[in-house]
Amino acid sequence: MALSQPATFNEPWSDVRVLGHLNQQPPAGVDADYHVLYSAYKHMRPHDFARLLQQFVADGRNLHAVGPEGKTIHQVLAEHPRHGAPFLALLASLGA
Repeated sequence: MALSQPATFNEPWSDVRVLGHLNQQPPAGVDADYHVLYSAYKHMRPHDFARLLQQFVADGRNLHAVGPEGKTIHQVLAEHPRHGAPFLALLASLGA
């Protein structure tokens, strides 16, 4: 079966696409700020994550929000040192 759309990698993300993550609705019982940060970590490259964090902080959102496992995004990223390191550095630069 042929793909209807070819896969693309490393394409530039528009501000609309990056900042659209700020509006994601969390599953029931999950903190909205934690959900946004975790989803952004899973789907964005570090430089796009940095752009999202600027607006996240400007909006007064909580970098220390706790997820369903009782951990902050910083604690979750620390468990993934190879992939999480650049994201942790961005969070640390903002005091998280």
